[in-house]
Amino acid sequence: MAREINLNHLCKIEGHANLTLKIEHDKVERCELKAMEGARFFEALVVNKNLSDIQEIVSRICGICSSAHSVAAIQALEHALQMQPTPQQRSIRELLMLGERIRSHATHLYFLSLPDYLNASSALSLASKHKDKVNDALALITLGNRIVEAFGGREMHPFLKIKEEMPRTEFSGLLGQLRDAKPILARAIDLFANLPYPQLERTVDYLALKEKKEYTTISGRATSHTGNFSEEDYGKHLQENIREYATAKFVVKDGKPYMLGALARINLNHGQLGTEAKNALTKSLGTLKTSLPFSNPHHNLLCQAIELLEATNRSIEIIEHLPARQDLPQIRIREGKGVAAVEAPRGTLFHEYHIDKTGKITYCNIITPTAQNLNIIERDIAQVVDGLLQAGTSKEEIVRQVEKLIRAFDPCFSCSTHFLQVTWL
Repeated sequence: MAREINLNHLCKIEGHANLTLKIEHDKVERCELKAMEGARFFEALVVNKNLSDIQEIVSRICGICSSAHSVAAIQALEHALQMQPTPQQRSIRELLMLGERIRSHATHLYFLSLPDYLNASSALSLASKHKDKVNDALALITLGNRIVEAFGGREMHPFLKIKEEMPRTEFSGLLGQLRDAKPILARAIDLFANLPYPQLERTVDYLALKEKKEYTTISGRATSHTGNFSEEDYGKHLQENIREYATAKFVVKDGKPYMLGALARINLNHGQLGTEAKNALTKSLGTLKTSLPFSNPHHNLLCQAIELLEATNRSIEIIEHLPARQDLPQIRIREGKGVAAVEAPRGTLFHEYHIDKTGKITYCNIITPTAQNLNIIERDIAQVVDGLLQAGTSKEEIVRQVEKLIRAFDPCFSCSTHFLQVTWL
């Protein structure tokens, strides 16, 4: 007998999404994760705009990842203009990305996913019994905001042009705040290494940028277990598809689903972690009784906690060795094409622009991390629900487990505060 499970208004994710499952003979026959945000047309909005306006426009794509979109756009435009950033510019951009990663991961870990494991319906109910954890989260979010504000001029949608300049200030207060966060980070890693994660093992390809020495945020070669490619060649490997039931695009790599984000970065780049983060990772693997590469998507939470420590240490390192103020490169308008990829909190973000000889944009393409994760999320949901159905699990528990899995990926569907409604047919 066929039946459907509809999860409308998925809660505790960055945005608005619904899920429909069609089940026949206790097996999922169709899984549709529907990003319900309206079409936003950012790629079309920048066409015919002057290149100097692009960063301000695309930073509005996401309030959570405004720095990532800003940095990706500027670096793609630089590639089109055949410009090279100075060490000063690279430092500013990396700090913006690190600050954004800290605040984004902290928000997701404590306020979106942790309630699933502590029998709390929301962060508000979490505060009554776990005030210490809420305070830790707020301290980390504040720290991330402070970094972005210091180097981008404001907490959200930073002031960032192709020609950045190092702020005329000193950063002893910020360095103190970063160092003071170390006990919080130790508690976070211990907390997320000891959660009772659901069992879900599967084989999938992972994708992340990779540098030879650094745990990268703003540059690198796209790397996976099945092959590597330069950012300019992303179109040869990543194919975007439209589904009639969703407004978001679905992306495959060489025709197959793949996974992005903190788990993918740790799997591919754990050798580039700093000593303290490497030690924390080794200890956590022992706690979980597992080994690399991670294959359980729920372990993305632990990987985000490890990245909190790495991002904090890297921020300290950069600020302690900030380059001196420099003469910035002259911008010479020319016709060209440019692609850039950066590591946003949720994974690899691609921006591509074509510029005409007057400095106007003639083409834009943006591939977000969540669009790249949607296929593997659907596949994992089907696998989980199949197992739960065969075990005779109740409808309510199936809903809870599916939501927990979706939140583990930290998807971003645009802003939403709706609560879950479930309809069973």
